[in-house]
Amino acid sequence: MGFLIIIVMNQENINENIGNEAEEKIEGSEEIVPEDSEGAVETAEHKLKKLREELKQCQLDKQEYLTLSQRLKADYLNLERSNEVRRGEIVQFANQTLLLDLLDLVDNFELAFVNQSAWVVVAENWRQGVEYIYTKLVGILREHGLEAINPLGEVFDPVNQESIESVVVDKESEDGQVVAVMKKGYRLQGKVVRPAQVKVGAFSK
Repeated sequence: MGFLIIIVMNQENINENIGNEAEEKIEGSEEIVPEDSEGAVETAEHKLKKLREELKQCQLDKQEYLTLSQRLKADYLNLERSNEVRRGEIVQFANQTLLLDLLDLVDNFELAFVNQSAWVVVAENWRQGVEYIYTKLVGILREHGLEAINPLGEVFDPVNQESIESVVVDKESEDGQVVAVMKKGYRLQGKVVRPAQVKVGAFSK
């Protein structure tokens, strides 16, 4: 009987010791926290702060890339517009050169028409054909924005007209006026590309 009591008491002591050891291990485990790669203790608050800083840096980088992208897009659009304007100027210059060359033909036609006495004796069919070609040519030039300038009777304008001769006139009102147009001037899209060659009246008392 006494032996049994001793065994029971020893068993209770063993259980108590085991319980105490388990509690010590649990308490000890609560004090252990994970460590980062540098061996420094990193709490949840520290991690959150670090994540916020990384997020803020990402937002700054995003804004920087967005600004750069917008600037590059604007530069590209400006370059496209500049190239478009340049191409337009090249085409316009090429057209202007061609149109001015065609004006020599118009001048030759009109020079032939000036001598009416010689023109009326030409065969009618041939005369009508030439006049038709002249009309078509003038129409084509007009469609491309070329407009004839005939300043007869206007006050002489040295900017848009070229005086080739001064003619004495009897009327004071004709002094400084264009009394004869020797060669028409032309505007292209509203801009004078060839000044008219004129004779200017000069009144003498």
